Amino acid sequence: MGDVAILAEGLGKSYKLGHIDTYGALRDVITSALYSPFRAGARIARGEGLLAPRVSDTERIWALKDVSFEIRQGEVIGVIGRNGAGKSTLLKLLSQITEPTEGFAAIHGRVGSLLEVGTGFHPELTGRENVYLNGAILGMRRNEIKSKFSDIVEFSGVEKFLDTPVKRYSSGMQVRLAFAVAAHLEPEILLVDEVLAVGDAAFQRKCLGKMESVATEGRTVFLVSHNMEAITNLCTRAIWIDDGRVRADGDPNDLVRDYLATTRSEIGKISLADRNDRTGPGPIRFTSLEVRNGLGEPIDAVHSGEAVEFALSYVSTGERMQHVSAFIYVRDQFDHPLLVLWSKLTAEDFETLPAEGKLVCQVPRFPLTAGTYVLEVGATVNSPTVRDSGDEVKNAALLEVVTGDFFGTGRAAPPPVVFQCPHSWTSETS
Repeated sequence: MGDVAILAEGLGKSYKLGHIDTYGALRDVITSALYSPFRAGARIARGEGLLAPRVSDTERIWALKDVSFEIRQGEVIGVIGRNGAGKSTLLKLLSQITEPTEGFAAIHGRVGSLLEVGTGFHPELTGRENVYLNGAILGMRRNEIKSKFSDIVEFSGVEKFLDTPVKRYSSGMQVRLAFAVAAHLEPEILLVDEVLAVGDAAFQRKCLGKMESVATEGRTVFLVSHNMEAITNLCTRAIWIDDGRVRADGDPNDLVRDYLATTRSEIGKISLADRNDRTGPGPIRFTSLEVRNGLGEPIDAVHSGEAVEFALSYVSTGERMQHVSAFIYVRDQFDHPLLVLWSKLTAEDFETLPAEGKLVCQVPRFPLTAGTYVLEVGATVNSPTVRDSGDEVKNAALLEVVTGDFFGTGRAAPPPVVFQCPHSWTSETS
């Protein structure tokens, strides 16, 4: 196992539905011991009493099941999967925060973990004290921590609040300090769970840069993220967790492509009525998205340069709908916004709308070249400024664009060109 950093074999973790962990209080154990010392001793010997949860016989569900993999030293692993797939549970098992129900995981090397916000921090201690506490947990001597202290503080950007109890930090400040500690105290293995989901864009870029430098130093990085660009750019290998099991393990680009293809509906008429990942309190709710050609006919793919319509069916949730602004974002598979179709930009917002109907966006010449894109749809209601006041469905559908004769010349733009626009060329004398 010479250069193996992490080994998991048959790893599984199950929980009981409806089970609430309750623990015996000290007074209960003492009382029980006074009246029946032998019975109390037997309970403690079996692992009950103060530390054993009282469980009910309920249905068991598996958060992870039969997960096996081997990670070599210096590998940068990206873990992808839907919410609830078991990714965070896997990191908790590897970090030894919780024990597996079956199987085992072995880690060879000093581990730095950044899991949920605030994990590993004592809320009553200051930021300064928590830096030293985390370093001690990692097995570092005080002089080692002291030598890295200024770098940690500078990276985190919380110097002004360093002597303030962590419980008064915002979630963003906690993540900044936690990542700075985990990355700078030189663990041999860095376990990171969605650090890029919190913080501004500048801090996210700093995190990516730091993880790249950690990886180039030969240390092992195990990164859970929904940021597909980070997975493909940073990682040398990816593991796809689906419904608690390893669905695929291999090249990050291949896995990201296959994973994204399963998370979105195909083009055509897509039902949005039952999507539970939408945001916005209403009163508008989109029920379907239909992609049509310039004649209003449903289509399976958009030809570059041809007319296309996006028809959004909606219903009202009861309130009167006024000042409705609808938008459609077209993004690439890495979530980069490439194109926005927004009624506010064209001064075509809707002053009033009936309780049910369709909002149709017409694009006379679709500008994107051949490829697969992602549609996000949404609207704001009764508010000219607040973005989340209506309905929004990210990852609403995949949009397949095929090569078309955009310029009427029989020629198409070569890859990796994404946009085409009407243009002409002339010559002038000097």
